[in-house]
Amino acid sequence: MMLSFYVTGTDTGIGKTLASCALLYRLRAHGLRAAGMKPVASGCVRIDGVWRNEDALALQAAGESGIDYADINPFALEQPLAPELAARDAGIEVTLAPILDAYARLSAQADALVVEGVGGWAAPLSATLMQADLVRALRLPVVLVVGLRLGCLNHALLSARAIAADGLTLAGWIGSHVDPTMARVEDNIAMLRHRLPAPCWGVLPYAPDAAPQALAAHLDIPASMGG
Repeated sequence: MMLSFYVTGTDTGIGKTLASCALLYRLRAHGLRAAGMKPVASGCVRIDGVWRNEDALALQAAGESGIDYADINPFALEQPLAPELAARDAGIEVTLAPILDAYARLSAQADALVVEGVGGWAAPLSATLMQADLVRALRLPVVLVVGLRLGCLNHALLSARAIAADGLTLAGWIGSHVDPTMARVEDNIAMLRHRLPAPCWGVLPYAPDAAPQALAAHLDIPASMGG
């Protein structure tokens, strides 16, 4: 059975890609062929004549070798804007079909897939497509990356509530230290453990220059998920 989940966050810039890459290394350490996917990425640069996104490239590097970039990132949008705006500027529309086709091809090459979303849970993919629509179509459980900074309790609890309201399953959450000056951080983590309706898969330290492979040891995927 394919082991896959969708990684979302409490906001943008809180370590979703780092957590996703660490998850890939953790899965591969268990002997699984694991691949990452970033269905929609805005903010790309031209490499060898085609658009490439830094986060998607990080997922490609952390996952199984030989995976086609176009399947990892079906929608590579140039402008560093909300996907709906970046796609509009590019004259295209983000739709489900190319993502589902790429996911199917990835599924044939891997035992586990880590699909990274954009921004926070409610960030839309297009004028007619929300991330919840994509997750329903892929039938994936959700992993929430919580940026540990002032306000994280509110953002995490609202995100968990929204995921449940959308009819989807929160499988777990990962704490991500993004503010080294945050006061009472351990107390906040304890409150998150108590209040979030899913287990904590680990807490990533504040380590701006750390390789995700080194951070994989901080994560523990529950046995029920195949970890």
